[in-house]
Amino acid sequence: MSDLAGYAVDAAARLGLQAGDTVGESGYDEDVDLDLRDAIADVIDSELLDDDSDEVLNAVLLWWRDRDGDLTDALINAVPLLAADGVIWLATPKTGQDGYVEPSEIAEATRTAGLAQTTSVNGGPGWMLARLARPKSGKARR
Repeated sequence: MSDLAGYAVDAAARLGLQAGDTVGESGYDEDVDLDLRDAIADVIDSELLDDDSDEVLNAVLLWWRDRDGDLTDALINAVPLLAADGVIWLATPKTGQDGYVEPSEIAEATRTAGLAQTTSVNGGPGWMLARLARPKSGKARR
């Protein structure tokens, strides 16, 4: 493996993934951050799985740009692929970058898909990563 950029190693470490996790990837295009992809693969000790995989996933890395269509549909389609505690890491271009997605659009799509945004991670020079997860159940504690 080549020397990865330090930001990519740091970002991958902050995703909460570990060796043996299965991570699917959607929205791959020529503009994705290859160092970040490689750093995630190093953390999980495996390659990222593509859209055709039928594995149950611990996480989905969803690269998304404003021209990619309906974000709500993409999130709704990703949820059934996840393990019960699985998450979607939504990678969107940073402010000022080609393909930037408005935070209000992300928030609306996240809510409509039945998810909650829990944190954000700097994905490097061009990308922000938002952690989207199913809301914790509202069971009362006794």
